[in-house]
Amino acid sequence: MRVISGRFKGMALATPRQGTRPTTDRTKEAIFSHLDAWDVLDGARVLDLFAGTGALGIEALSRGARELVAVESSRPAAALITKTLGQLQRTKAWDADLRARVVVRRAEQFAAAGGAPFDVIFIDPPYAFDTETCDRLLADLATGGLAGERTVIMLERSARSDDPTPPAGWRITRSKDYGETAVHFIEAAGQD
Repeated sequence: MRVISGRFKGMALATPRQGTRPTTDRTKEAIFSHLDAWDVLDGARVLDLFAGTGALGIEALSRGARELVAVESSRPAAALITKTLGQLQRTKAWDADLRARVVVRRAEQFAAAGGAPFDVIFIDPPYAFDTETCDRLLADLATGGLAGERTVIMLERSARSDDPTPPAGWRITRSKDYGETAVHFIEAAGQD
């Protein structure tokens, strides 16, 4: 796995031996094509829940985001993300203004704790993550303040899963299947 585009293009991403399902390059390219078209990454504060390899959050940093918080419950996977971020920080492409940190915690716990809003939130849970739990996670992000009125949430799930139900005041603005993967973009109802 590699970074597809931007300042870290071509950089290899460390991947755990098992336990993660990395986003395919085709799906990742489609996700970032939409985000680039919407011009939401430049200077963005990004939250990557169920970070796995960190591929989505690191791709966002590569394409102009300024801050990344990668949340991963698996200690070995979190250690690999930390290692990858350390390698990026030693490259000439790393800018002193960039911020990145890894939080070893369950995504549901992180979301329930609340905090300041992020510009972009990636949610890429295991395919076994049920729809009801997914809907509760979305609600916690909105009520806890991590998802604000300008936040774009990207949710990646199995194409066989039921569609998520966004919390009150939020809507799915775009959905598309890429083989076995369904990608949903969720935004506050007032966003254009």
